Order: sequence, then C-alpha cells, then structure tokens
Amino acid sequence: MWWLKNVHVVDPECTSIQVRDVLIQGDRILKISDSLTQEEALKQFGQNSQKGKADLKEIKVIDGTGKYLFPGLIDVHTHLREPGQEEKEEIATGARAALRGGFTTILAMPNTKPVLDQRALVEFVVLQGERAGAARVYPIGAITKGQSGKELTEMVDLASGGAKAFSDDGRGVQNAELFRLALEYVKLTGLPLISHCEDEGLAQGGSMHKGEVSARLGLKGIPSSAEAVMVARDLILAEETSGKLHLAHISAKESVELIRAAKKRGVDVTAEVNPHHLIFTDEALLDSEYNTSYKVNPPLGSREDQQALLGGVLDGTLDMLATDHAPHTWEEKMKPFGEAPFGIAGLETALAAVWTYLVKPGKLSVETLIKNWSLNPSRRFNLPGGAVQEGGIADVVLFDPERIEKVEPGWFASKSLNTPFLGRELQGFSSMVWVGGELRYQRDQDKIWQEINGVKVQRDIVKYRMNRRTIECLF
Repeated sequence: MWWLKNVHVVDPECTSIQVRDVLIQGDRILKISDSLTQEEALKQFGQNSQKGKADLKEIKVIDGTGKYLFPGLIDVHTHLREPGQEEKEEIATGARAALRGGFTTILAMPNTKPVLDQRALVEFVVLQGERAGAARVYPIGAITKGQSGKELTEMVDLASGGAKAFSDDGRGVQNAELFRLALEYVKLTGLPLISHCEDEGLAQGGSMHKGEVSARLGLKGIPSSAEAVMVARDLILAEETSGKLHLAHISAKESVELIRAAKKRGVDVTAEVNPHHLIFTDEALLDSEYNTSYKVNPPLGSREDQQALLGGVLDGTLDMLATDHAPHTWEEKMKPFGEAPFGIAGLETALAAVWTYLVKPGKLSVETLIKNWSLNPSRRFNLPGGAVQEGGIADVVLFDPERIEKVEPGWFASKSLNTPFLGRELQGFSSMVWVGGELRYQRDQDKIWQEINGVKVQRDIVKYRMNRRTIECLF
C-alpha cells in the first residue's frame, strides 16, 4: 500500500493539474483526494482490505511535494533488437531503460532477426518481456513476411499471440495494392497498421535531409517528398478502406499538412513525432563534425519542418510522441557518416530532453505532453494505463521536474550510447516508477546491472581503443 502525498496530478483528460493525495492498493489506484489525514487514509485502505482494517506499518508514505504523478508513459515505437541483435539491445535491458525514462509500457518493433512474422516469435517477445519484470513489453507484428513487401503475414494469428499492431518499420511497404490489402485485412484484428512512410526510390542512398545543409556538408540528401508521397498514398488508402492507420515518425511539414486535411475529412488516422525531430534540425550537423548520433531516419529536417511539427502537436494533428529508440553498437556508429546506421537510443533521455527543451521554455504544456505520451497511445493501441484515476491500473511515475543529471557513458541501462545528448545536462527525471502497483524503479537506489554467466554484476566504465580513438563504453 502506498500513500503519495501532495503530488501534482494531471487529470484523466489532460486538461488541468491539481495537488492531490493518491492511495495505491494492490494493482489499482484506490483514492485521489485533497490532503488526507492519517485516519482517513487508514479508513480507505481498510475498506478495501480483506481484514477490514489497515495497519499503518503496512503503508509506505511518500512526500511528493514539488513533484508530478504522471500516468506511466507509453512508447509505441521501440526497437529492442531481440531476437538476433542482442549485441545492440536485449528485451531485458530495453525494458529496464524504459523504466528509467518514465515508460511503463513499450511496443517492440518487428525488424529483428528473424522478423516477428510468426506467432511463435511474437509469443517469445511477450515471454521475454514478462521475464524482464520491468516495463510492460508488447510486440508489434510484421505486415509482410520477412518484411520483404511481397506477401502479407497471418495478422489474425499474430494478434492472437499478443501483437498489438502491425508494421514493416525500417522499410515502407512499397507496393500500394499490398498496403491496401493490409488495411483491409487488419480490420479483422481491430488493431492499427503502422506505416513507415518512405519512398525508397526517392530516399535511396541519402543520409540526411536534402537541403542547404546537406549541400554544404557534401552529403547525399533525402528529400521531404520521400516521406510526404507515401503519407499521401497511405491516407488515401486508409480513407478508401476505412482501415485503422497510424503514421510513424512524421518529420516533414508537407506530411503535417496532409494529415491535418485527412483528419478533417474523417480519416481514421493517428500520427507520432519523435523528440529529436522537435528538438534538433539538420543544422545540428554543421557544428558536430559529422556526429553520427544525429543520423536518423527520417532525417532531421529544416527549421520550417520543426515549426510545423510542433504546431501539429499543439493542434492535435500529431497525436503522439514516440522515442523510436534505435540502439546500435559503437563500432557501427563510428563508421563514416554515409555508412553508419540510422538511429538514436532514446528511452532514457526522451522525457528529460522534452522537458528541458520544450516544456521548460514554455513551448509545450505538461498536459499536452501527458496526453500525447500516455492517454492517446493507451486509447489507440488498447493498452493499460493512460491516466491517473480512481480504479485505474497503477502504472504511474513520480516525476521530479527539478532534478538535473549529466548524460555520461556509465549512466545508461541500455546497452547502447548512440545519443546526441551524451555529455549534456538534462533536467526532469523519473524518481519512482510503479507498474501494476509494484515499485519497479527508484532513482535514489539506481544501479546499472549486467548479467554475466548467470551472475549479476554492476557494470563499470572501461576504456579501450577502437578505430584509433579512445572512447568510454560499458563493459
């Protein structure tokens, strides 16, 4: 039993914030009220106890003065790499990283090796997530077998195995007729189809946004049309089929305009934006000495794109924030810019980065943040949580808006360090995280562990030479 006192609670519809006392019993939120007395709290717990009374010794009291109690954040776009690429990330390390970042639920993308295109593989991810005992992990099944874009998977069977959506993320479905059939077929499951909007012919060989900056740096660019063309196609097909469509990692101003118009027409579409597209532009590469931590797909856009994305979040055109957590090894990310893989490891830094660069300067409200990172994902993907409310599941985060930490190599629970925030100070971090009423993370007792030969040992920072440079990494 938990008694959280004087916490700032965002109401279930994300329209206001009030200071409240919150009682948690079992896996549920028992009571949300103005300041409670000891007698009132004991009475509330006792009424819901088999014994008919509560012992004060059984109640853990937390003074949350100055802190927020958020519903657990839900990330609908996470790459956990397992099975097949465990050198980058494992389900267990990713789920623990999620907790540190304030996420109680994450959706795992299917572009693993092998691809999550069979029920047994989907069930494997579910089982590994349960074994991790950290954030809730739900798999996303592939749209096409092997993500080859040629033949649809057995979506109904994948959904029965635990898939919460379908995507070929990492590769867009290039065949329009196949994508139309997928929108028809997915209606049998009631789940969303997630589109990676990229015309491979337009994007081929590019490594950053095509524009003035790419020309100055001498790097082949990816035009905004590579995304916008596919957004337009998928919106038309969703309208034709009445399919449930979700658009991943929107990055271009043209895409925002297309989605806004489609929503006005009543198309059943939601869309997400990544924090890095709201915080950085392609200009970040000018002073970064070709830092591959800024290499993402879709690429960081122009200032005009950035402004359009933020406007889309504020007016509801873009419904969700999503990390697109894409961990890679140092060896991969230290290749020349054009050869390095796309992706940022974002689970542990995303919330703090958004708080530092968007909420704190007043560009984004707390209410909008929670609506887009908890309530809307919960509703769209039919996931637990999404709001702090009486009787609701106790997936909650005690968030400290004043806590400042420096992002350093030894700081991560994730296996990967490919983030542009390395070496920077960020403000606003989760202090405690509950999943189903169980405290699964406490920052003041934070230790990063790694299992070696079945024995858990604390990871240390070591130095070694690689590619003629000395870097810090986790062993």
